[in-house]
Amino acid sequence: MNMNTRQVRVIDPILSNVAQGYTHPERVGFTLFPRVPVKQRGGQIIEFGRDSFKRYTTRRAPGANTKRVQFGYEGKPFALVQDALEGKVPWEHMQDAAQVPGIDLGTEATNEVMEILSLALEIEQAEIATKAANYGANNKDTLAGSDVWNDPDSDPAKQIREYREAVRSIVGLRPNTMVVSAAGFNALAEHPKILERFKYTSSDSVTKEMLAKLFNLRTLEVGEAVYMNEGSDQMVDVWGNVAVLAFVPAQVSSARTPSFGYTYTLEGHPLVEEPYNERNSKSWIYPVTYERSPVLSGIESGFLIQGVTSA
Repeated sequence: MNMNTRQVRVIDPILSNVAQGYTHPERVGFTLFPRVPVKQRGGQIIEFGRDSFKRYTTRRAPGANTKRVQFGYEGKPFALVQDALEGKVPWEHMQDAAQVPGIDLGTEATNEVMEILSLALEIEQAEIATKAANYGANNKDTLAGSDVWNDPDSDPAKQIREYREAVRSIVGLRPNTMVVSAAGFNALAEHPKILERFKYTSSDSVTKEMLAKLFNLRTLEVGEAVYMNEGSDQMVDVWGNVAVLAFVPAQVSSARTPSFGYTYTLEGHPLVEEPYNERNSKSWIYPVTYERSPVLSGIESGFLIQGVTSA
């Protein structure tokens, strides 16, 4: 059945831009799974094997055939999932806010909804990136004894060099990105061997930027997010007690660029529908919809470090 113009969902372009530009300082999942738009809600993941990450000899002799390369192939299927939530602003709050210039409760309601939706996505991204079964035997390690990072006898910088070299021996490129749990970052920032490295160069506390430079990484992010399961008041660390090394391109042009992972996102999402006035609750309602799915596209370019600190 064809829908007429009135039946078609009306989108609020301004608030949709607010939702699409939303960022939360504790959300780091896009570091490993950058967002790329897709036109369909389902299809095949563009995956990258070892050949996609290797550097190629491109020189051509006169009369010789030109070499050809193809990055990626259609791998496992994906299906976008839809998160939907409505922000609610009572009339009374609208009326009070109207007396104070600069308060935009529609934007605030959209951001509050996006905070919830982005946490749900962060949890999914972390679950995929920290699942040991997703990695091959040569792409993961579990620390124990004097190797854990809160043991002064461990050598995190040496370990990370070895893990990056392990990935390079498989795909030809070293990981350039790292996401480390909050506990792991605290251990690194207080590790005596790392403090010794910065003793003569900085009097400041060790930062993630300093660690990234020490480990020869383009980006190092700290997973600070926590959540509570339904029916519990116990906070859970989204990124657990692990660190993830991965190769992620500095700039993503499309899902056909070799990368550890992506967040496939339906074009135009997240979107905010035109707000509507609900008389029964005497409130304005702001519906937000987000269709997306984080996927692994080049798992061999990643390395999982488990148990980075002891309990």
